[in-house]
Amino acid sequence: MSDKRKIIENFITESEGLLKLKPAWVTRDFLPPGKRLGLKEEEYDAGDRGFISERWFASVTHAENRINVEDEGYSYLAIDGEKIHLKEACEIAGPAIMGKEYARHHKDLDRLLKIYDFACRIFYHIHQQDEDAAKIGMNSKEEAYHFLDADPGPHPETFFGVHPYIVDQNLQYEIFLPYMKEWNGDDRMLRYARAYMNIPGEGFHLPSGILHAPGTALTMELQESSDIMAVYQAKIGDLEVTKDLLLRQIPEEEVEKEGEMAALSLIDWEACGDPYFYENHHLVPVMIEETKSEKAWQEWIYYNTRKFSGKRLTLKPGGEFLMKERGVFNLFLWKGSADVGGCSLKAGDFGLDYCNDELLVTHDKALEGFRVKNTGKEDVILFSFFGPEINTNVPMIRKYQNK
Repeated sequence: MSDKRKIIENFITESEGLLKLKPAWVTRDFLPPGKRLGLKEEEYDAGDRGFISERWFASVTHAENRINVEDEGYSYLAIDGEKIHLKEACEIAGPAIMGKEYARHHKDLDRLLKIYDFACRIFYHIHQQDEDAAKIGMNSKEEAYHFLDADPGPHPETFFGVHPYIVDQNLQYEIFLPYMKEWNGDDRMLRYARAYMNIPGEGFHLPSGILHAPGTALTMELQESSDIMAVYQAKIGDLEVTKDLLLRQIPEEEVEKEGEMAALSLIDWEACGDPYFYENHHLVPVMIEETKSEKAWQEWIYYNTRKFSGKRLTLKPGGEFLMKERGVFNLFLWKGSADVGGCSLKAGDFGLDYCNDELLVTHDKALEGFRVKNTGKEDVILFSFFGPEINTNVPMIRKYQNK
């Protein structure tokens, strides 16, 4: 342990707090891949494990899949000759990475960033709320989406919640319980939900417990550190969904006692039936006025919660920006090329085993600050992502209520 701590601390010192990572690729076997993650065609196929469908960034979260791979989902530090993933590094050298105060209250970064990429819409599902997730020893999964400027796929619209009348008239169990019991291989569940377009540069904030079926836009998702879900749709197009995805992350004793009602009781029906769902959850970039100049500006893209937050930096050719933040965070370069505190980054420069488009910035380096310079001829788009309570000044959506 002491040897690894020394290796990690030397890495931090030598990197001056800007830590390069290896890419974390995640396979899924329940949906077809969109193949828009930038890999070679043959690299997506993972055999019995399915296909690479997601890339996780600065990840301390284990991917929950049918075929378990012990370290799937974890990001590894890019240290030659060493194999230390970020979750282990936070356990061993937490204060050096996250700062003493943050490490005192958090065992790791406590958030997960991913890009997911599927060729069809994701099934109608929820992520369990705190109380229900704790029953199986997992975290809940509040999340938020930002739709990237890329091929939108065949169904770039996301279904959320249910029609308000269903909850107003207390019809949810009458409607959904027979469907859950039959599980007869159709997708008629979505007729009870409302869909909204996936507009590039915009997104949604989604607390746990809310039904949703994400569309096919290439989506960058920031969330609590968890891979928990319950699925309520038996078929997507020609693809049948197995019923174990409905019940596998619910305590066995509850399933034995309540059957499919155990799954329906996980849903936050009031939130699902909100008549102002769009207004209360839709995210558009919010300018951070103090950062604005002719060639550079930052905007909030993930907000409305204290559990995580995120920004987008736009940097014109020839522009520079002094980046200083309140705590540990990670960076992802989506477009252009940039010098980030002396590290040369280039969007799209990655493979299965290396990447040159993401960094983890330690607590001390974040407070010290560093300069970002556009070294190319196109705009730089650089995203930054934060865990809980680092940014307490995030905007909050004005709450619309039914009158």
